Amino acid sequence: MAGAPLAADTAFRPVLPHRLRLRVRTGVQPWKGADTWAEHVFVQEIPAAELAILICDMWDAHTCAAAARRVDAMAPRMHAVVSAARVAGVQIIHSPSDVLDFYADTPQRRRMLAVPPATPPKPQDLPDPPLPIDDSDGGCDSEGPRRMHPPWPWTREHPAIEIADLDVISVRGAEVYSLLRHLGIGTLVIMGVHTNMCILHRTFGIKAMTRWGVRCVLARDLTDALYNPAMPPYVTHDQGTGLVVQYIERHWCPSVLGEDLTRPV
Repeated sequence: MAGAPLAADTAFRPVLPHRLRLRVRTGVQPWKGADTWAEHVFVQEIPAAELAILICDMWDAHTCAAAARRVDAMAPRMHAVVSAARVAGVQIIHSPSDVLDFYADTPQRRRMLAVPPATPPKPQDLPDPPLPIDDSDGGCDSEGPRRMHPPWPWTREHPAIEIADLDVISVRGAEVYSLLRHLGIGTLVIMGVHTNMCILHRTFGIKAMTRWGVRCVLARDLTDALYNPAMPPYVTHDQGTGLVVQYIERHWCPSVLGEDLTRPV
């Protein structure tokens, strides 16, 4: 009987024969040296067993009221996409920063801790152009007071997103990297918030994982920027998010729509 919990904590999703056909969008520069870009979409089929989804910082609350409302609206859609991908055999990683203690005794957290550590390679020295938006004010677009400092109001991942039995929980890049190597996963789809901040800059985010040689993909319709239209380039919030997505596609990794993760072939 003593060994039963350990067995449950170290079990991962079953390896299924499904494949996912991703319509991958990227930014290309037809003429090198010229500041001219074009969108290019190509189809990439990936075995579901070789793909993971990471949910970044989809908290139950936020210091910015407008950001919290957008997360509330996004969470049910994200849950639907993740649930379908999970059924197809995709590994799901929940990464709610700052609230790991809430999940300390869960099997999903213990399962991650049981993964044999893998040493990441030396990070690649990649170009890192500046963002196309100014988020130096914290990015909140709500009227009234904007508190962008601790104490933070979030306590857990958004309850509309299920954490299923064979999912894992981690907010540490080295742990995520070890999991990917342990399971033979070469592609990491990242969704959540915020595109210009945590999605890019967390230790499990696009920049760190790309520098370690992990093929990252952004779910562009399941993310949101923290951008205030009162700051340059003085566009709407949605346009600001679009500019960050475009920046990521040009300089860091391609993107897909969430629906591509729901239709195994």
